[in-house]
Amino acid sequence: MFKSHFQTFNESADPSQGHARVGLLRGELRKRGLQGFIVPRSDEHQNEYVPPGAERLAWLTGFAGSAGSAIVLRDAAAIFVDGRYTIQVRAQVDVKIFTPVALADTTAEKWLEQNAKAGDRIGYDAWLLTPGQVRRFTEAAKAAGASLVAVEDNPLDHVWSDRPASPLVPVRLHPKRYAGEESARKLQRIEKALTQVAALVVSDPHAVAWAFNIRGSDVAHTPLPLAFALIAKGGRPVLYVDARKLSGDVRATLERLADIAAPAQLLADLTRLGEEGATVRFDATTVAAKLTQTLESAGGVAEVGTDPIALMKACKNATEIKGARAAHLRDGAAMVRFLAWFAGASKSGKLTEIAAAQALETFRRETGKLKDVSFPSISGAGPNGAIVHYRVTEASNRIIGKGLYLIDSGAQYEDGTTDITRTLCVGKPSAEMRDRVTRVLKGHIGIARAMFPKGASGAQLDVLARLPLWEAGLDFDHGTGHGVGSYLSVHEGPQRISKVSSVALEPGMILSNEPGYYKTGAYGIRIENLIVVKKALIAGAERDMLDFETLTLAPIDLALVDVKLLSAAEKTWLNAYHARVRAELSPLVDAKAKAWLKTATVKV
Repeated sequence: MFKSHFQTFNESADPSQGHARVGLLRGELRKRGLQGFIVPRSDEHQNEYVPPGAERLAWLTGFAGSAGSAIVLRDAAAIFVDGRYTIQVRAQVDVKIFTPVALADTTAEKWLEQNAKAGDRIGYDAWLLTPGQVRRFTEAAKAAGASLVAVEDNPLDHVWSDRPASPLVPVRLHPKRYAGEESARKLQRIEKALTQVAALVVSDPHAVAWAFNIRGSDVAHTPLPLAFALIAKGGRPVLYVDARKLSGDVRATLERLADIAAPAQLLADLTRLGEEGATVRFDATTVAAKLTQTLESAGGVAEVGTDPIALMKACKNATEIKGARAAHLRDGAAMVRFLAWFAGASKSGKLTEIAAAQALETFRRETGKLKDVSFPSISGAGPNGAIVHYRVTEASNRIIGKGLYLIDSGAQYEDGTTDITRTLCVGKPSAEMRDRVTRVLKGHIGIARAMFPKGASGAQLDVLARLPLWEAGLDFDHGTGHGVGSYLSVHEGPQRISKVSSVALEPGMILSNEPGYYKTGAYGIRIENLIVVKKALIAGAERDMLDFETLTLAPIDLALVDVKLLSAAEKTWLNAYHARVRAELSPLVDAKAKAWLKTATVKV
């Protein structure tokens, strides 16, 4: 049951095959008169989790991260990753074949400009890049005297002999008792938002799932049916989905809302709209360049910007928030059972990263409500915890010995999606560990206690999570928080708490609060709860103010907290949080876990 979560991401990913597979790709490129090819880690929807047949980057390089890209030229190849994966990429990729490049140092476009030769023809698959990416790569190639060329079919697919077939998992209806709003009403709201365009192409399957109140299992860990939609002003919506995924009842329900068409029909419909000179809105972050190119080549106007569904989906309704609270209560009880178990099991000196993650998943399954984990658990002991998005495999699996252990995990329940990280200590922590954990906790509390005016963005709050670390000359290289869906993606936009997020936070948005600290080769620290934006009640306030409600319920390891570093307000928050955790979860766990919980939540 657990193998798929802990093996190297799939059976095809093998860095030892990098030389042979790059050789095969270069041979295919020569046949096509191409001197290079761009290999993004994406599918036709720019999904975070993609079906096995879209894991081209992993097949070619061995890199199993959720974001990245590679460029293969005649005599050079590079793989590009962000700050989450700078350690992981070197462990998974043959660096004799691929040069790892941190995006903080240079972009893939800049690397192409510096390494392509005059006259080179650089191929790309227009289904796998957005229009913005194509524009930037085109400019980079031109600066090098080269040219960017769209391929009709992906050359990598020709050399991947055992490439998995596309998924055909049944589509399920997501009932109103969880969604809180009928699909017909959602579609009316979407159409009303199309004020300056004739139609909206919905390229993000999360948006399709939200708008039509459907779910599926086409990708791992996110209940997505891979599909497109076209919503036109004054017209009947079209849902582009493989009919083989639709049972009779599901199809009948969807046909009351929209026409059903095969995904291949979308290009023909865009051609028709283009011939009519229509202006069509596309989502800049998820649309494939193939779609905008098809419309524009037929004479239409592609307006590439923000999909209005993204903000609608981000602002959870009362039913979804109620469901999130219920999911976190259930998940919190499972976490307490795990933490109580871990306190004993870790003393054996034999507990492994995989065994611990398996145990946590078992406790979640015993709720009877678990549909899936919301992402592969990050179970990192010692130096593995310092790898921000570490993925434990049979090869990397460590014994959880003395020191710090980081467990970042989450669950998919029909009423809500969870994501929680706790840093635990086996044995006695060092003074440095307690200092770092406490600074991370102070940043976490800074976000949890924040009050801010309506219109404030995540960028304006991000500093609150970093100040205690900055005061010691420390920092972390990931965002402080990401948006979370409602039985959808555990990583949802547009809301974020990040240095670069300009999106205003609005009531109903669910985000993570997860500052951290990572000492390469030693340990990692992260404390993560999910929070929901709500209206703040401040006596005498002259402006509309917002604050957060913490959804996640689980103790924070007090053995790692240096209470002397906490302010009075921070101690008050921690004690109140632990009192709430104890009160709400004690009735849901057995006597042994209840006794452990009482000790774990004592007043500091």
